[in-house]
Amino acid sequence: MTGSSVTPGMPARGAVEPTISVRGLWKIFGPAEHRIVGTPDALLPTAELQLKTGTTVAVRDVTFDVAHGEVFVVMGLSGSGKSTLVRCLTRLIEPTAGEVFLDGEDIGKADAQRLRELRRRRFAMVFQHFGLLPHRKVIDNVAYGLEIRGVGRAERHARAGEMLELVGLGGYDRRYPDQLSGGQQQRVGLARALAVDPEVMLFDEPFSALDPLIRRDMQNEVIRLHREVGKTMIFITHDLAEALKLGDHIVIMRNGSIVQAGRPEDLVGAPADDYVADFVRDVPKSHVLTLRWAMRPIGPDDPTDGPEFPPGTVIRSAIHAAASTTKPIRVIEDGRLLGVVDQAHILAVIAGAEAPV
Repeated sequence: MTGSSVTPGMPARGAVEPTISVRGLWKIFGPAEHRIVGTPDALLPTAELQLKTGTTVAVRDVTFDVAHGEVFVVMGLSGSGKSTLVRCLTRLIEPTAGEVFLDGEDIGKADAQRLRELRRRRFAMVFQHFGLLPHRKVIDNVAYGLEIRGVGRAERHARAGEMLELVGLGGYDRRYPDQLSGGQQQRVGLARALAVDPEVMLFDEPFSALDPLIRRDMQNEVIRLHREVGKTMIFITHDLAEALKLGDHIVIMRNGSIVQAGRPEDLVGAPADDYVADFVRDVPKSHVLTLRWAMRPIGPDDPTDGPEFPPGTVIRSAIHAAASTTKPIRVIEDGRLLGVVDQAHILAVIAGAEAPV
């Protein structure tokens, strides 16, 4: 099979220093929390461990890297450990074991003062429940993080006004939260997170309570904002369609562990097990798999011309070009020919079969 696979839970990128690096992270709740890791009991299934020790493993030996400027999605069903995981990253929940690094700094070793500084200046969280202050106008809600930093009123309001414009709420600054719709309130939450200019934005199922149409609009808003401001984002969701739409990289969690990690096309094209395969069963492969996935090495008999597309092009966007010529599509990146994709490859992906080599 063409494409790439990723060992569950392991980093998938090259040697560039990641923004977030997580190594061997555990979170256990219960009386035996600090007596489990490193013992045979750590290998027990969740139910058996609960019965034997009265403890619950929420996050089990999780390792991953988040590259600078990417949208990294953690998805799983309720109880999979994804929300606990994101809270461990900033020690809103203290991990039981393991390490979390931000640009090489060990967050686990930060004292209380340094941790507050990190949360105020380098991280920002957007939750499902907006957490807006009902007695404060929108402008003051957006500026709240800057107020805590001690930024003057004029400066923080100017910054807050810029962020409201960025999220499409220019002119709403004098309103109160209860005068806004749910989608507008979530936009205020986004503006508030952006106002402090964080290095990393953490989203914990922020759109789960919104109506489907508003949810779609907010997903598009995140995509637009990411394109415009380029923040590193970690996004928690239980919705596969949302994960595939937003994520540059995705990890799927189950019972506290990472089942599979990789790009969207890795998960859809090469599910690691039946659990992941069941998740992605109904996903149209041509809507997710890319030319990078379907391409083969160029052969000596291949023509030297033909349609050209970048490797990130999804298959469905290249179907017309493939059908209108007998020449293979040339996959080009930075002027370099990576491989070719012919009609047989395209048809195999659409049919759900492995792309021939």
